[in-house]
Amino acid sequence: MSQPAYIDRSLFAGLAQKAAESPRGRFHHSFHDAQEPFHRMAVGLQPSTYVAPHRHLSEDKAETLLALKGRLGLLVFDDQGAVIDKRVLQAGGDCIGVDLPPRVYHSVVVLEPDSVLFDCKAGPYMPLAEDEQAQWAPREGEAGMAEYHAWMIAQFD
Repeated sequence: MSQPAYIDRSLFAGLAQKAAESPRGRFHHSFHDAQEPFHRMAVGLQPSTYVAPHRHLSEDKAETLLALKGRLGLLVFDDQGAVIDKRVLQAGGDCIGVDLPPRVYHSVVVLEPDSVLFDCKAGPYMPLAEDEQAQWAPREGEAGMAEYHAWMIAQFD
């Protein structure tokens, strides 16, 4: 039998440190094996991380995001890239999370250092397909990414 995996301050501190050390500004801790049908992750995030807008097209890829620590900004986009909804997800706040249906373009920005997000969706892991990546937003590492990321953060000023 597997042992329980606790979601506690020790985990949060480790994730925050690893995210701070990561060039991408984030670090994942998986509670699942790669081929399990239900994926569960705690993700340490720093304000420098850029999560490119994307969607999951498979009918079984609804995604639930919960703020376990810190503050995150959730952006929901239409198919042309216009923001159609936004919400602050804050641990202990009025809104701590979201359940996103498939086919909805979304992204998060980090509004507080050392934030931790819980992410769950159906497995197994599949890299985003071309039509799941927003064509109207730069991808990680592309030209214009820093400016677009700054614009995304500014949606919460």
